[in-house]
Amino acid sequence: MSNRLADEQSPYLLQHKDNPVDWYPWSEEAFEKAREEDRPIFLSIGYSTCHWCHVMEHESFEDEEVAALMNEAFVPIKVDREERPDVDGVYMTACQMMTGQGGWPLTVIMTPDKKPFHVATYVPKNSRFGRAGMTDLIPRLKDAWENRREEVMRTADEVVDALQSSASPAEGREGEASHTDPSALERAYRALRNRFDSEHGGFGRAPKFPSPQNLLFLLRYWERSEVDDALRMVEHTLDRMRRGGIYDHLGFGFHRYSTDRRWLLPHFEKMLYDQALLTTAYVEAWQATGRPLFKRTAEEIIEYVLRDMQSDDGVFFSAEDADSEGREGTFYVWTTEDVREVLSAKDAGLFIETFNLSEEGNFEEESTGRRTGENVPHLQEAVKDLEDPERLEGIRRQLFEARERRVRPGRDDKVLTDWNGLTIAALSKASAAFGNDAYAEEAARAAAFLLDRMVDDSGRLLHRYRNGEAAVDGMLADYAYLIWGLIELYEATFDVRYLRRAVELQSTQIDDFWDEETAAFFATAHHAEPLIVRQKELHDGAMPSANAVSTLNMLRLARLTGKTDLEERAAEVIEAASSGLARMPSGFTGLLAALAFAHGPSAEVVIAAGQGDGQARELLREVRRGYRPNQVVHFRTPENEADLVAVAPFTATQTALDGKAAVYVCRDFLCEAPVTDAESLRQVLDAR
Repeated sequence: MSNRLADEQSPYLLQHKDNPVDWYPWSEEAFEKAREEDRPIFLSIGYSTCHWCHVMEHESFEDEEVAALMNEAFVPIKVDREERPDVDGVYMTACQMMTGQGGWPLTVIMTPDKKPFHVATYVPKNSRFGRAGMTDLIPRLKDAWENRREEVMRTADEVVDALQSSASPAEGREGEASHTDPSALERAYRALRNRFDSEHGGFGRAPKFPSPQNLLFLLRYWERSEVDDALRMVEHTLDRMRRGGIYDHLGFGFHRYSTDRRWLLPHFEKMLYDQALLTTAYVEAWQATGRPLFKRTAEEIIEYVLRDMQSDDGVFFSAEDADSEGREGTFYVWTTEDVREVLSAKDAGLFIETFNLSEEGNFEEESTGRRTGENVPHLQEAVKDLEDPERLEGIRRQLFEARERRVRPGRDDKVLTDWNGLTIAALSKASAAFGNDAYAEEAARAAAFLLDRMVDDSGRLLHRYRNGEAAVDGMLADYAYLIWGLIELYEATFDVRYLRRAVELQSTQIDDFWDEETAAFFATAHHAEPLIVRQKELHDGAMPSANAVSTLNMLRLARLTGKTDLEERAAEVIEAASSGLARMPSGFTGLLAALAFAHGPSAEVVIAAGQGDGQARELLREVRRGYRPNQVVHFRTPENEADLVAVAPFTATQTALDGKAAVYVCRDFLCEAPVTDAESLRQVLDAR
């Protein structure tokens, strides 16, 4: 019989609905049962495309012996970390504090009042290689709860005290001098340079994550400082990632991370947020360098997302699994014989040579460590890099079509507001940079869905949608990333509705999340379910922190609307992070991108068009030329001027001159005389 998870919407929870474990979803019912029966909670947190989550399920949660032990000793609770990032954030922090590491699956044993006293990640069924197994661990924890309760409660209280100390104040406000001057940018650059892998790109050794926020920061540092080494680090990293096996050369898009330094052997799951942030990085790198490879890569990622991750309603699903047919990577790897079965001998030879396939393979069986003859295609060692691109594109299509006949990995088809906001931002940025209106149209479809279906009766955002049900109170990241997307969509389309909605959501975010004491945003709203600690994160994780994105959003909205109070609040957030910026600036590159914007050089541009004015479009193309990260743009027309002036009153006097398009540029709080031709505009924009 199915357990209580059968009534949930999360694909991850539904994967466990037939386990013999008596799972509860995160709910008051579960905690009440634990209190009534005086049993601790076994909290298991993961996500649907997590390979080791699958392993632990098959090994332990589907096992009758382990399930019986769990059901007797605990009240078991399952949580989808993507559906409840607030819950995951608290207990992942506890795990990192208690063990020095973290990851998923996350296993937490806690009291009925939610205080953790034992944490782990993956736990095998039986103990091996020094790692305690479920059959040994559960009896020990049961004994501790029943016979050493005072010790257990002391540990739980100490963990909660440490969590609360880490969460408040934010990162700074401890009487230190401000670290928000531009020197923080230099310190972060030097720290990243010291960690940079000059051979393979990226930062650190294995496993290696893309960390797009580091690249976006380095581009801004380069634009401001003209230090070419910063740009070189970005170019080398993006180039090596695009050539490596972390990139899907047949179906496009990036896998989650590389298990090695060379970006060769990936962990095969594909996350929506990675596609969005990497698209943004490749678009901006193309704007900075003009390299065709970067533009092509951004377009290919978007092709993958629109083909495989978009719903019929226009919004985007969360992820694709690493596993298919019970094994990681099966969908993506190729033997040389597989290739020869699809292609002609000549084409097969070209593909095998170009993408570095071998008879012995480069892919290792996870359980044995032996090579299987299977290969992850990659370009890293190719001598002839795409000499005949049209022929290679034909080969790619044939292999892609053959791969489509394989059993596909599972797809997590829930819709998350925050990750969709990032995708709207990426599509909109690509639309404006490449002059591709179709991208903005797809971004607008997603935005329309979120703003219609992902809000509650009070107008507040909701976090998750699936099968017609929108649920879970919106969190800070939902507001931050969606506002980012709406700002980019406005600058791609100049439809004032998006700017107006961004301003409204920013106001709601401030009302619901702002902490006056430390002058930063809580991760959860004032009205949200109380947890054992209310977190406030300023440092980055896999994505730029929601506080960082919010800070840049407020700076941009201040310049777009003239609301200087938003700029003042942004300055407070950066100041709140001052001690963190002093200790480890490279952990705050999302916030440093906002600091780079604040210090400029910046520009506010208003293009005022006359009726049916084609010259205005030429001027817009000039405004969008090149890499100008600290620029905000309005495009005023007779059709939108009333709406625009209502949101941005300062544009009321910025009109066409004698019916001819004019561009008004204000740089670093000084306004230039309006210009009416592309060459004069170029000189104004390029002046430093």
